[in-house]
Amino acid sequence: MRVVIAADHGGYQLAKEIEDFLADLDVTVENIGSNCADSVDYSDYGIPAAEKVAKGEYDRGILICGTGVGMSISANKVKGIRCALVHDVYTARVTREHNDSNMLAMGARVIGVDLAKEIVKTWINSDFEGGRHERRINKIRDYEDK
Repeated sequence: MRVVIAADHGGYQLAKEIEDFLADLDVTVENIGSNCADSVDYSDYGIPAAEKVAKGEYDRGILICGTGVGMSISANKVKGIRCALVHDVYTARVTREHNDSNMLAMGARVIGVDLAKEIVKTWINSDFEGGRHERRINKIRDYEDK
């Protein structure tokens, strides 16, 4: 699996932790920044990461800012992206199983490193169930194609 990670100044430290954690799980990962505490705009990192996932350059993406909200809103503007803002393990699993999320957003000021790692591990290891959920995802795709 290939995963792109992006963060703003509020999430860059957690993004580095997650990057290292994914490497330990044998996931190919690229961190496209930001890599410092200097104030940046989350959309300058979230949108390019989402575009990479939408184009198929990466299988999935992980976005981290202070709350995860700005990153998730930015990513969801990109056609083909289903970015879920997640702050618990249950939602991490269900958003893959039911919503086929291809991007995960988290808030570094909302959750700690250990919980973030559990969320990522669960999200990476969960699969889309299809079935009745496929119909719902197809409705979203149909709307995007209008």
